[in-house]
Amino acid sequence: MDFELNEEQKMFQAMVRDFVDNEIAPNAAEWDDTEEFPHGTVKKMADLGLYGLHMPEEYGGSGDDLTFVIAVEEISRGCAGLAASYVTTLSLAMNPIVMHGSKEQKDRYIPWVMQGANVSFGLTEPMAGSDVSNIDTRYERDGDYFILNGSKIFITNGAEADFLVTFATHDRSLGYKGISAFIVERGMQGFSVGKSERKMGMHPASATELVFDNCRVPARNLLGQEGRGFSIALQAIDTCRVCVAAQAVGIAQAAYDAAVAYAKERKQFGVEIARHQGIQFMIADMAVDLDAARLLTYRAAWLMQTSGEVSLKEPAMAKLFATEAAHRICHRAVQIHGGYGYTREFVVERLYRDQRITEIYEGTSEMQRWTIARQITAAR
Repeated sequence: MDFELNEEQKMFQAMVRDFVDNEIAPNAAEWDDTEEFPHGTVKKMADLGLYGLHMPEEYGGSGDDLTFVIAVEEISRGCAGLAASYVTTLSLAMNPIVMHGSKEQKDRYIPWVMQGANVSFGLTEPMAGSDVSNIDTRYERDGDYFILNGSKIFITNGAEADFLVTFATHDRSLGYKGISAFIVERGMQGFSVGKSERKMGMHPASATELVFDNCRVPARNLLGQEGRGFSIALQAIDTCRVCVAAQAVGIAQAAYDAAVAYAKERKQFGVEIARHQGIQFMIADMAVDLDAARLLTYRAAWLMQTSGEVSLKEPAMAKLFATEAAHRICHRAVQIHGGYGYTREFVVERLYRDQRITEIYEGTSEMQRWTIARQITAAR
């Protein structure tokens, strides 16, 4: 068993870390305050090749699953909101196109993303969250077009997306068998962006309503086979769980670093608080949580990379543990900072807010436990 990154991965990690320290982390607080999306930084990331990760080599893409996880972790360490947009584009939204798209679709959309396009994944509805099969957005065929009617909510990248992958049902009585997937571009007739949510955290990345009002989607933009949308959606979510785990690890690393640095500087009762046993125990627990979360995340990425398959149990375990470990680490980081940790002057306040959604999107912690238990009890 080798727990070390290879030399190429270490060089890549150092390159991304330097970019994050110079281009992302110094601006994260401002992006959080203004809630403005950093288009200029995304362009720099694309120029650096970060939007080619996870894309097929025949299109000029590079990087395996573990390399992509390293990038997600480092970007999340600098700005979790930007990382949420990045993960949504390259994993959640583009995986369906990479895995199920026609050659025409891949030729159009993969190079577009590699240049820094933003993409969203339109699945969640008011009555369809964890219950993906309960979507109410409808579609019908009209010659060379599909007509979509309905709406989506809480869609990451909704306001910034150049195009999106979305899902609709032809007949709700068919359940999951009636669902199909479509690629919708900004500017298509009948498509619009609705309400933008005011979120607790992840401010640079929007979370919006998407509205389809007799939206005319060319038949060539049907993704995969008609009636196969449900499996396409689940496969996308399953592959993205490792990325959310990596996002949580990056947030946790930033909180841990901030807490340790503060504990070494802050003095109470005549000595640095890092010398008080109560603080030492919290730091020790944070270090254990962080290492365990990273190892589970890297293992899940390695398994996906070596097997070439989308596994269920290991990504779910990684997401469950890493996101809840990040919760504990951010909580302790605020506690170590005391009253200062509750102010926006210190980074741990933002990290605490950003972390919380990781336990909810791409499958809640409860859904991860259900997935893990099903895989264990179904084993023969």
